[in-house]
Amino acid sequence: MAEPRLSLETPIQYLKGVGPKMAKRLAKLNIKTVADLIGHFPFRHQDFSLISPINQVQEGETVTLIGQIKAISNHYTRSSTRKTIQRAILEDETGIIELIWFNQPYLTKTLPIKTTIAASGKIRRRGRRFQLVAPDFEIIDQGKTISRYQIGERVTTDTGRLTPVYSTVFGITNKYLRRLIARVLPQIKDQIKEFLPQKILIQEKLIPQKEALAKIHFPENDAALEKAKKRLAFNEMFLLQLHLLMTKRRWQKRQPAPIIKLDSKRLQQFIEQLPFSLTQAQTRAIKEILADLEKPQAMNRLLQGDVGSGKTIVAAAAILMTANSGYQSALMVPTEILAQQHYNNLSQLLKPFGIKAALLTRNNKLQMVNDQMTKLIVGTHALIHKYAQFDRVGLVIIDEQHRFGVSQRAKLVQRAQLADKDRLSPHILTMTATPIPRTIALTIYGDLDISVLDELPPGRKPVKTYLVPPTKRDACYQWIKNQIISHQIQAFIICPFVEPSETFESVKAATVEYQRLQKEIFPDLRLGLLHGKMKSKEKEEILLKMSRGELDILVATPVVEVGIDIPNASIIIIEAADRFGLAQLHQLRGRVGRSDRQAYCFLFADKLGKKARVRLRAMEKINDGMKLAEIDLQIRGPGEVYGTRQHGFPEFQLASLTDFRLIEQARSAAEQLLASDSDLKNHPQLKRIVADRFQNAPIIPN
Repeated sequence: MAEPRLSLETPIQYLKGVGPKMAKRLAKLNIKTVADLIGHFPFRHQDFSLISPINQVQEGETVTLIGQIKAISNHYTRSSTRKTIQRAILEDETGIIELIWFNQPYLTKTLPIKTTIAASGKIRRRGRRFQLVAPDFEIIDQGKTISRYQIGERVTTDTGRLTPVYSTVFGITNKYLRRLIARVLPQIKDQIKEFLPQKILIQEKLIPQKEALAKIHFPENDAALEKAKKRLAFNEMFLLQLHLLMTKRRWQKRQPAPIIKLDSKRLQQFIEQLPFSLTQAQTRAIKEILADLEKPQAMNRLLQGDVGSGKTIVAAAAILMTANSGYQSALMVPTEILAQQHYNNLSQLLKPFGIKAALLTRNNKLQMVNDQMTKLIVGTHALIHKYAQFDRVGLVIIDEQHRFGVSQRAKLVQRAQLADKDRLSPHILTMTATPIPRTIALTIYGDLDISVLDELPPGRKPVKTYLVPPTKRDACYQWIKNQIISHQIQAFIICPFVEPSETFESVKAATVEYQRLQKEIFPDLRLGLLHGKMKSKEKEEILLKMSRGELDILVATPVVEVGIDIPNASIIIIEAADRFGLAQLHQLRGRVGRSDRQAYCFLFADKLGKKARVRLRAMEKINDGMKLAEIDLQIRGPGEVYGTRQHGFPEFQLASLTDFRLIEQARSAAEQLLASDSDLKNHPQLKRIVADRFQNAPIIPN
């Protein structure tokens, strides 16, 4: 049956050689239509473009050989599994070479003697002879030349060229995908329309979409492949930036919010009663946030600051102004420990101004929060449940916001909106202590305005950090013991797990390590244990003991990563430090060094790989969270470092969060286009593509 006339919307099962069975397999690769097939890009290309005579091959060389099969046979192994080896002799006018495959007995019928083939792979030597092991191959029609490629003719897809390599699933081979795509491309190439404005194509020196889609699969050479990658990567980043900017504009346009008036006199009183001076960064951030609060459109701003940079003070200033205008503020945090910490700190900061605060957690539901005198509600996820009651919420603050899902953030905003008699939307301030390079922030948080706290309070000394080898562990313990006794300071010891792990037997567990340290290492000191499985009341009691100086050492899991503020703690040990990323190590290190006393961080790791050693050595040398974030990004990749925030984003196939130049170019181009066509009315195809691509990615609550 003849293949029907194809369109980009044609279901994949109607293609020749597909059918319902293969269509189900292709669906696992998210290939359901012809457009999906063409949009399934190779993740690399094998260079089989060197076509060599057999007598000129060299060991280790990747080549394509063209010749005739002179002999082919199956050989059975001696094992009980009776696996097979296929051996063939390939001959050209210069010589012969042995080809070897494994467990493909059908090849003796597929490649009968005198069949002309092209075979591509890496040359290996066995004794005096050369072999081509498990080569890619394809049968060559007599009279055709393999060194030529043109869509629409009988072409080589597996050999003699830059050969695409795709992600596959069981039952779908690379050879199958290559031939399917090569057959479909010429049939639909005229249906591929250009969606980028000509001005952007010229400005960014990009090839047309039609050409890019052909050359990403079957490029003539490296230069053609790079041009295709550049265009298609730009597409991905540009569409995302357009979406973020348009979402941001819609937010600002459609979300009427209460006007929070600036009371300069009251703000100055707040600043003067602080026991320290604000940094320039704090002053700048407060000014930016309060300017947003005075507007009738809802603020949607990210406050990014390194550990200890003073985000709480900035938030307190916003809460004060919100209360002064007669509205409540709701602060949602990821853990009960952090909620308690914020409640204590903010209550103390705002008490002189008559602002009453309430704490709402899973274990603290009884406290009434709909009291009109309550102007600040601090809580965990409990804030989004029905027992949380609000009264005219003007400001929602979400701390460590990457730990909450999009739906959770949206639900809190919705509950706050419903509590307002005029149905005004609250202003939104999100905070994070994870340092994010500016270009990355443009992509991950491109829908938010950003304020950055890039200074630490004066008088803070950088924490001295050391990577401690196993041979010096005991000496380190003794030094710490002497420091605690002679200077009356406190310490943290961080373990990755609560209980011992069968999978990671060598990794320290907090419960076991606590017992060992108390009995064997620090029998004369007062130790406490803190982990996420403990009841809320137990956690509070332990933290109170630590803050009152009744404990010398707190053994804990990474639950102390955020929200623990013990100024007298000057030493932290991080067990199995190689299991943490730089961002988390930096967060943990931020638990000490909160006074003018010199603080120390000791990284314990028994076995270190090359990458882990590089990361931990960076911790020794660098105290700047932003620089560490950039190193973490380069070593671990953006998926690991910032993967949580990207939930709901379409995955990049070619663009990268490490390509800072691409991010800047795409952002700039998107801003220029929207400056002249804010709703993309003059670019309907582009508008439809953005809407289709991001229909399931609500970056901010609507």
